[in-house]
Amino acid sequence: MSEQKKNRLDLIEEKLEEMNQTKWAKHLRITSGVLWNLLILFLIFGLTFTVFAASVGAGYFASLVSKEPLRPKEEMRAAIFNYEETSEIYTNGQYLRKVSADIERKETRLEDVSPHVIDAVMATEDEYFNKHNGIVPKAVFRGLFQDVTNSDSQTGGSTLTQQLIKNQILTNEVSYERKAKELLLAMRLEHFMKKDEILEAYLNIIPYGRNANGTNIAGIEAAAEGIFNKSAKDLTLPQAAYIAGIPQAPFAYTPFYNRNRGLKEPEYLQPGINRMKTVLFRMKETGYITKEQYEEAIAYDITKDFREPSIPSNEHYPYLTEEIQRRTVQILSKLIAEKDGIDPDRLEVETKLNEKYMIMAERSMRNDGYRIFATVDLELYDALNEVAQNYDRYGYTYTDEKKNSETGEMEIVKYPVQVGAMLLENNTGKILAFVGGRNHGEEAVNHATQSFRQNGSTMKPLAVFAPAIEYGFIGAGSPVVDIKFNWSGWKPVNFLSNQELGIISARQALASSQNLATARLYRNILDRRPAEFLQKMGFSNLQDVDYENPSFSLGAMRIGTTVEENTNAFATFANGGKFIDAYLIEKIEDREGNIVYQHESQAVDVFSPQTAYIITDMLRDVPKYGTATNMRNHLNFNIDIAAKTGTTDSYSDSWLVGYNPNISLGVWMGYKYQTLSLQGPGNRSYGTSNIRTTTLFAQLLNAAYKTKPELIGANARFQQPEGVVSRSFCGISGLAPSAACSSAGLVKSDLFNARVMLPTKPDDSIIASSYVTINGNRYLAHPTTPPEFVSSGGVGVNSEFIERMLGPLKGEASKLFPANSGFSSRVVSGAVFHADGAPPAPVSASVNGGTLQWSNSPSNDVVGYYVYRGGSRIGAVPSSAANTYPISGGSYYVVAVDITGKLSGPSNVISAETETPPTPDPNDPPVADIPTDPGPGTSSGDQDKGNSGENGGNGQNGNSSNGNQGNPGNGDSSPN
Repeated sequence: MSEQKKNRLDLIEEKLEEMNQTKWAKHLRITSGVLWNLLILFLIFGLTFTVFAASVGAGYFASLVSKEPLRPKEEMRAAIFNYEETSEIYTNGQYLRKVSADIERKETRLEDVSPHVIDAVMATEDEYFNKHNGIVPKAVFRGLFQDVTNSDSQTGGSTLTQQLIKNQILTNEVSYERKAKELLLAMRLEHFMKKDEILEAYLNIIPYGRNANGTNIAGIEAAAEGIFNKSAKDLTLPQAAYIAGIPQAPFAYTPFYNRNRGLKEPEYLQPGINRMKTVLFRMKETGYITKEQYEEAIAYDITKDFREPSIPSNEHYPYLTEEIQRRTVQILSKLIAEKDGIDPDRLEVETKLNEKYMIMAERSMRNDGYRIFATVDLELYDALNEVAQNYDRYGYTYTDEKKNSETGEMEIVKYPVQVGAMLLENNTGKILAFVGGRNHGEEAVNHATQSFRQNGSTMKPLAVFAPAIEYGFIGAGSPVVDIKFNWSGWKPVNFLSNQELGIISARQALASSQNLATARLYRNILDRRPAEFLQKMGFSNLQDVDYENPSFSLGAMRIGTTVEENTNAFATFANGGKFIDAYLIEKIEDREGNIVYQHESQAVDVFSPQTAYIITDMLRDVPKYGTATNMRNHLNFNIDIAAKTGTTDSYSDSWLVGYNPNISLGVWMGYKYQTLSLQGPGNRSYGTSNIRTTTLFAQLLNAAYKTKPELIGANARFQQPEGVVSRSFCGISGLAPSAACSSAGLVKSDLFNARVMLPTKPDDSIIASSYVTINGNRYLAHPTTPPEFVSSGGVGVNSEFIERMLGPLKGEASKLFPANSGFSSRVVSGAVFHADGAPPAPVSASVNGGTLQWSNSPSNDVVGYYVYRGGSRIGAVPSSAANTYPISGGSYYVVAVDITGKLSGPSNVISAETETPPTPDPNDPPVADIPTDPGPGTSSGDQDKGNSGENGGNGQNGNSSNGNQGNPGNGDSSPN
């Protein structure tokens, strides 16, 4: 090294040394050292955290897939290609149709698909399809990050292989476990299948929205035919791009509405067209098409290629097909769960587990080539539905203006009266036929099996009268009390709100559907939880409140029941008290003909045969003289039938359920929304809801008998079992006849279950009695009651009887034997009237020709009126008679008399032409007791007399409760 260079280096070192000695250089040296150490530390922590996170992630992934079995190649390939065979439905042992009523799929081969379709799918769904091994890691991590951070942008990360796994092997369940299994199986599938096989399978299973008929479609061939009316191999570039864009949002991008409503309006077609342009752009960017092809395709009017709708094949038997498929899925879900080692009962309580197996069962039902055999007799089904479709007395169709959820446009929505009917074979539980509704296109809900409604007075025999007989509380003719009450704020009324029939037989109470008598009887047995009988009879939506709510006795359920459940419960009576659950699926065979499911009926003991027969005999009276006489009048054949009507609050629902020894038929009518009334505006011209329902019931039963008379069994008769006996009893008490009861002519006879109840204790309720009538009600006469107003020699009842009959709900004792009662001519209630102790208020008199007339006294304890002429009493008129008296010449006035004998002041004096005076009554009190100069004599004015007994004719029944105590509600409001 030269001396010059050496000196230069020494100079540089010297300068550096000088710089190092400065304060800022020392700080820089320290800072850089710290930063370097921190960098090393961060690198160590980062590496450690990365290893830890990767280990945790790997462990978590392993835990998610730990229960996933190692599927062999053959199993996975079979599952992926399992879209060829669609299951079939059979009725009467004859082929009906394919099950795929809600989706159409047609298989095709990859070589029969337009290259444009393949290119479009690659460009939009999986541009790395030919490069990856089932998954794209960066897409997976991107999707995971977006999910964890709850990002608004969800770009997705599923390859075609993953989508195939999700649709054919796993489910659509949203969970990390399902996603982990999807990733694992996708990588595994890539080892077992070629790319072309995966692509072909994908194109055959992916959903593509709806076809021109509004039917859901899957698979490229079904999409090509359903949207453009051509084969997949003939699709043009714009058509291929349009179809390839649909799977991202099938029902937003599909050009057609559902339910065969045709093509969408231009503004609602635009999202699908925009999506098509996006696909075309992606194809251009990825090199599948040239710029010229792109420009030409986006300028093309794709709307002119959309096909016109045709008649869809699945419009035949839509209610029947959907119900068979729904029940098949329920059965298969339990079979698949059991095969996986899962207790099928868990599906009833674990929502997510049930959802998982329902998805698997749905896929299995459609794709596994089952043959499903249903119990429905197609001839009966056709006959009943023809009647239902042609019936012209359903009622008024309400309308409303609402915004269409798809179009956003306002449109008129119709709300017609809906109908549901169910026909069952009693001894097997087979569903022979049903009516699901009037128009499946307008209302797809099956009103026979899926619509839960309150069942009104059809509840009475199920929850009140049959349990009371079973408990030994009543026999068929036992007396019950039809008098108003207040049960913790609940105040039900009969169909005629002022009607109180007093003491009547249980048979009459059920036949004419008396709400007051039913509710009082229910109060006496409520502590035994009679609603448990309904649980045994298959009522699936009973709530805790239903077991305690008093209005449950009149059909007020928290959720309600279906026509199937209600009819099935009545069939229990026909089966001698044994419940046999209704069923629709007889058996299911796999594609090889092996039986994978066979229904086996199991009878559940609910009521004794004696109870079943007695309640049946009581229900025979409903068509004879009760609320279903109209049904009997419209039948064109004789049948031993028991039945019960029912109507709910505001006539929202109308029911009739009837049965003979062979079959049970239930019919319901009502609007979709329970705020609409069957007897509201517009319905008057159609008749009452009772008339419309009972007439339809008769027409349905007539059609069933005409179609299959041997199945209906018109000659079949209910057989009285051993233990059911007829016994005499005192009609007002239900006890064994005493001599007093017999002499009073009060002995009745009816059916009893000898094993739990017979009238053996002699009646002790009857006493000799004299009575008076006040405001139409009878009361025991007081010792001081003037004899002119006392009816003597009658039969009365003692206070113990009154207390026993009224029970804990109490009530007005004077109404036990109202004027319209069958006992009223022979029995006095025994009620004591508590007078107010004050003289009655005077009345106002007037003359009409030769007749003296006067107003009612305002006092409530008046038993009659004395008539005076010239200060002498000439007559006595009881308050139950008309307020008139014939007169001639002279001056007259009237005095009111109360139950204790107290007299009011005289009325105003009325003068008449002088004629021969009437002979004075020798029993008149001294003239000095009555003022001879009444003076001006105030008048209370005319007032209506008290009720003299309500109209209690047969067959008026109604109002119970809507389920909340204190509000009158559900009951049968059907007149005879």
